[in-house]
Amino acid sequence: MKTKPAQLLETLERIRDLPMVVIGDLILDRYIWGRVERISPEAPVPVVDVRRVEDRLGGAANVAHNLRAIGAKVSLCGFIGDDDEGKQVLALLEKEGIEKEGVMVDRGRPTSLKTRVIASRQQIVRIDREKKEGLGAAMREGFAAFVQTHLSGARGIVVSDYGKGVISEPLIRKLAEARAQGLLKINERPLVLDPHPANYSIYRDIPIVKPNRKEAEAAVGFTIVTRENAALAGEVLLKLWNSDMAMITMGEDGLVIMERGAKEPLFLDTMAREVFDVSGAGDTVTSLFTAALAVGASPSVAGELANIGAGIVVSEVGTVAATTEKLTAEIRRLAS
Repeated sequence: MKTKPAQLLETLERIRDLPMVVIGDLILDRYIWGRVERISPEAPVPVVDVRRVEDRLGGAANVAHNLRAIGAKVSLCGFIGDDDEGKQVLALLEKEGIEKEGVMVDRGRPTSLKTRVIASRQQIVRIDREKKEGLGAAMREGFAAFVQTHLSGARGIVVSDYGKGVISEPLIRKLAEARAQGLLKINERPLVLDPHPANYSIYRDIPIVKPNRKEAEAAVGFTIVTRENAALAGEVLLKLWNSDMAMITMGEDGLVIMERGAKEPLFLDTMAREVFDVSGAGDTVTSLFTAALAVGASPSVAGELANIGAGIVVSEVGTVAATTEKLTAEIRRLAS
């Protein structure tokens, strides 16, 4: 840990009550927990004896959950279906204290649902129910206009693209206009995009982009295997999407941050102790990095805080949030 613990803890404290907006694809993560004691006589597959079923917020809703877990005030913008899963998403948002005025109902599609069957802390199968087609033209324009009116009230914005159809060209255009007007800056209302390959062709004028290694490779067209070509990938992303900053997360290899005009890239090592499940780790990184930048932290401090958060969540099974309490305990543990 390069940053002084007091600086990281001070950054966490400043995030409390920070107004944030999260825009993106809302997903309900359903977990079926059970035990496996035999193989089915019908086919060579395990028979799971179900012990409990649990629903959690996923996708952009998990980003919002992570921000609430560190005390931020969060407004969420996205779509659910007119179904029981959509009602469950709303109930979970209500429970976590996440503002849901921007959560709209699309009766033409179901709520995105990911069902994971887990036994002995191992995921056996994942079942997805979703519709990836884009929103209708009128809905795209209306949603983009709604989001635009909410930007000025936020100190930081996250665009969480899971490729389910919510992120559209009209929305990106409105965000680009906000940037051109000076509303979006790294140290004054940062906007961070967590990208998806389905929409690479529409991204432009994005202040900060945060792909993982696989997403970055798909965008730049070459494999990232060394720190040198990770830095090169960051430079390509800055030009490709006209961005001011690019962060590439690389799992066990840590992350790299490239900033326009900086002499050298910033590399940070991973903070993971033991990896059980990487699902949701990217959401945690995006949340912590954006919130830390929004309260004036440097990219190195924001990146280190995000790295610590990722180390916490990958040590647990399923999508979980890195709370202020967990982060505080881990920062003090690493400093001891």
